[in-house]
Amino acid sequence: METEEEASGQMTDEIYTNGVDDESLSQQQQRRPIISGEQLDIEAYAALYTGRTKISRLIFIADKCGNVSMQLEALRMAYDEIKKGENTQLFREVVQKIDGRLGPNYSSDSGWMDAVDRRADQRKEKLENELNAYRTNLIKESIRMGYNDFGDFYYAHGALGDAFKNYVRTRDYCTTAKHIIHMCLNAILVSIEMGQFAHVTSYVSKAEQNKNDLDPITIAKLQCAAGLAHLEAKKYKHAARKFLETAPELGNNYSEVIAAQDVATYGGLCALAIIDNINFRNFLELVPEVRELIHNFYSSHYASCLEYLGNLKANLLLDIHLHDHVEMLYTQIRNKALIQYTHPFVSVDLNMMANAFKTTVAGLQKELEALITDNQIQARIDSHNKILYARHADQRKATFQRVLQTGIEFDRDVRGMLLRANLLKHDFNLKASRKI
Repeated sequence: METEEEASGQMTDEIYTNGVDDESLSQQQQRRPIISGEQLDIEAYAALYTGRTKISRLIFIADKCGNVSMQLEALRMAYDEIKKGENTQLFREVVQKIDGRLGPNYSSDSGWMDAVDRRADQRKEKLENELNAYRTNLIKESIRMGYNDFGDFYYAHGALGDAFKNYVRTRDYCTTAKHIIHMCLNAILVSIEMGQFAHVTSYVSKAEQNKNDLDPITIAKLQCAAGLAHLEAKKYKHAARKFLETAPELGNNYSEVIAAQDVATYGGLCALAIIDNINFRNFLELVPEVRELIHNFYSSHYASCLEYLGNLKANLLLDIHLHDHVEMLYTQIRNKALIQYTHPFVSVDLNMMANAFKTTVAGLQKELEALITDNQIQARIDSHNKILYARHADQRKATFQRVLQTGIEFDRDVRGMLLRANLLKHDFNLKASRKI
């Protein structure tokens, strides 16, 4: 009969099959080359979005990026995009950030701002007159449209708080389920821009109450909005499920909030960090890097997976929604990889494991110590020989303990039965008195 030490030695020798063999790694790298850490293609990235979120994302990149040329490119594109709209407040902010670094063509344009403000005053006066007339005539549909037009007006000019109030006011004048859904989508859009994700969750729930009137595209939009709200609240498991459930009908229909590539990236990373099994094929083809790192993770090629993550990190830190969560998600993915690596083995050579994760033995030992302390890995470390030993329960001892516990419970039950039998035999029983 094979001893545990021999079995553990064989298992330690077999660690190379878990993605560490140099030859298998080199073959895999030839098959799927690791992506380079090239800087983000801002023009291609911005083309995925429309409306205010496009400008917000470009400004965010300019604020967070350390590359000056990339920063100026983002500000230039934001400047051009703002000039297509009517948001003078955002225009002043971008001009201040540019600070004359892009030449006279990208400086403050007072003539354009005055013209926009003048048209805005005229438009606002017209909308107020129309809304007052609708209120006088008590036409519910017209009043709803009037408030909706006011919401669009304020949203276009950057007054998000006023836009939200006017969109919500249409609720009292909605006559059909489609009107309610339209109101909810508008409120969700503005809430996301303001960063008020509690409102997003609330209005997603209200919209989902009208299930019979939801088309596939609207359902996909609501799932994306709910996913963003859960992501912001750091509820990564719920966020992952919402993104995984998003149907491919979404396409480019929600570009004012999120791109299909974002659904793949957000959903893939959240799921990889939290969920054990991922069944997610709807959007992964749009982001080959995320698809490959997920494949490598579940193929136990951890070095390759972590290399993909390392190359993606710089660009993910420039994402307006994912920026605050990258470090936490990366830590959870790495910890999950460490746990999954050690799980099948009785003992693991830390030198081999460090080679698999492209790290030092000392650094790996600290990571494992933290996981053991948190009770995520049941093991102990031989610091002298640099071996991790799994802490398996003593089955023989556990069996004896169960047998003894069963005997104690049986003895207690038998004594109780004998006591009750004797009480009945000697007629020591108390009959309940009937209340009149």
